Amino acid sequence: MIIVPEKEIAGLMTREAAFDAVEAVFAAMSKGSAYNFPVIREAIGHADALYGFKSGFDRESLALGLKSGGFWPGNDAKGLTNHQSTIFLFDADTGQCRALVGGNLLTALRTAAASSVSIKHLARADAKVLGMIGAGHQSTFQMRAALEQRDFEKVIGWNYHPDMLSRLSDLADELGIPFEAVDLERMGQEADVIISITSAFAPSLMDAHISHGTHIACMGTDTKGKQEVETALLGRAKVFTDEIAQSVSIGEAQHAIAAGLLTADQITEIGSVINGDSPGRTSADDITLFDGTGVGLQDLAVASTVVDLAVAQGVAIEIEF
Repeated sequence: MIIVPEKEIAGLMTREAAFDAVEAVFAAMSKGSAYNFPVIREAIGHADALYGFKSGFDRESLALGLKSGGFWPGNDAKGLTNHQSTIFLFDADTGQCRALVGGNLLTALRTAAASSVSIKHLARADAKVLGMIGAGHQSTFQMRAALEQRDFEKVIGWNYHPDMLSRLSDLADELGIPFEAVDLERMGQEADVIISITSAFAPSLMDAHISHGTHIACMGTDTKGKQEVETALLGRAKVFTDEIAQSVSIGEAQHAIAAGLLTADQITEIGSVINGDSPGRTSADDITLFDGTGVGLQDLAVASTVVDLAVAQGVAIEIEF
């Protein structure tokens, strides 16, 4: 069995490799050659934590396995990231455990890659202003990945706790792009692309905030009850997702479905757009919304990539198991 410790991931995995792995697995899902198993995600009644399992199988790459982990909101005070996870890969031919991979950084990279894929395929080509809602640990990964997809000239940001926006302004300074803290009304008026990366259970971005032509990526923690944008916005937008089953049950679409503003057959898998089987944006005025629910196959795709890189670079730990 191969072990790739968390400490090795940063030196192995790139944003480009994560993007390619996620885009490919979304395409495979839409073709029906890769599928996710039902998600288990529960509040465990301890440390305010959400814990669960995501798993699946890709018949094209033969990636088989699961990610176990969740969200511990008190970890910041302990010097740890709130998201904690480990990925297990199994040999599809024998069922033997093939690899054990640290999943914390990979989760951030694959989540950022997913929104980046949505920007590539759904945002206007002339998008110039990137809006960021949320300034937690994953926000910088989202911002870096998004800036690689369009020629953005400015980043604007909003957070429940404004003092945390220094995380984004510092990154903007590092990357040489202007940054400004704004209210949500200005966010909706000015941003061509908006990424929401929060763990909210009540909407911050409202339907009235959003202008025609905006692309929105809802990338926050997905579970029953989560909500980052007003339900009415999903009734007005063209809605896309990684997996429809998760979108309607634990994703942003769950509330619009319950309110009768949206049906499952009105949601398009992003993989179908990637494969050219469904249209994405059809006009400059379209409001497009990507409900990124974080499927297990994303984790298996990036973990498989990092295992191959670890073996090639001689940093994989191999043990008998």
